[in-house]
Amino acid sequence: MRVLAAMSGGVDSAVAAARAVEAGHDVTGVHLALARNPQTYRTGARGCCTLEDSRDARRAADVIGIPFYVWDMADRFHADVVDDFVAEYAAGRTPNPCLRCNEKIKFAAVLDRAVALGFDAVVTGHHARLGADGLLRRSVDAAKDQSYVLAVLTREQLDRSIFPLGDSTKAQVREEAARRGLAVADKPDSHDICFIADGDTRGFLAQRLGETPGDVVDATTGTVVGSHTGAYAYTVGQRRGLHLDRPAPDGRPRYVLSITPTTNTVTVGPAEALEVSRVRAERPVWTGGPRPDAPLECEVQLRAHGDVAPATVALDGDTLHAELRRPVRGVAAGQAIVAYRPDPAGDIVLGSATIAG
Repeated sequence: MRVLAAMSGGVDSAVAAARAVEAGHDVTGVHLALARNPQTYRTGARGCCTLEDSRDARRAADVIGIPFYVWDMADRFHADVVDDFVAEYAAGRTPNPCLRCNEKIKFAAVLDRAVALGFDAVVTGHHARLGADGLLRRSVDAAKDQSYVLAVLTREQLDRSIFPLGDSTKAQVREEAARRGLAVADKPDSHDICFIADGDTRGFLAQRLGETPGDVVDATTGTVVGSHTGAYAYTVGQRRGLHLDRPAPDGRPRYVLSITPTTNTVTVGPAEALEVSRVRAERPVWTGGPRPDAPLECEVQLRAHGDVAPATVALDGDTLHAELRRPVRGVAAGQAIVAYRPDPAGDIVLGSATIAG
């Protein structure tokens, strides 16, 4: 099979490409140039879009012995990921840019181009399993599992995807990279948001949206307890950085409960007020079997690396409704809800949707 290996410059994608070669595939490596100005993106362990990463990916391809190319996707990435990120925060939601990058770039723009060029599939270093049955499952390494950010993929996209690392832990991947002579064996994992150079999300948003002062209101008393320079700088469940003028009467910490862009208000309250038992989500993608026509018992995850809760899920047209068996805190609009079916061979991804409320 002729496959395209997406090589970010990290250890996971390098080993995934090597395993694809070992499996007998005709592999070509490609690095995605996603930054309009790579100097403004994070460096070293703090990104995945830098010149350093491009060079690391090329060196890995040379060691593996595969052709290597760089595809410029900066404009598409800026429109579909960066601009979307800003717009979502402006609307009072909390986006997941890695999920959006998978949906719009790695498994849409890249896969579409790959198929047009005659490739059969795209190989990535994501930690997730895609078995012979075509079902997406969690990785064996629970701490590194990325099935949550892949759950937005359609059935057609999954059918043209290969995830060689799902049966290995991160430690095993690094050991294998060292055995193969890959210089990225000890390269630290990227983290945070690659397109925010200094890690200051609030400052990044302020530069693009401007300062818009407003009130911080206590949900219990209805009184103004502080001020802010932009509601977009807050997310549901946030505790730090609130800078409240008045402590709560009971002395307990307060958390962000909601953001209302129309009034430019941030509402805060006690931790228990964050508890949610019902979730409504939009634009469902269902890949783990037939679309259910009746309520379905499953487990749901509401944030990347978040807790899993038992739930009853029902689809109503383009809306997903979830009744949680136990309350979950910090559920934020804009994040994904992913439904899983427990399975001895690894929890199966049933589908996902974008949380609306």
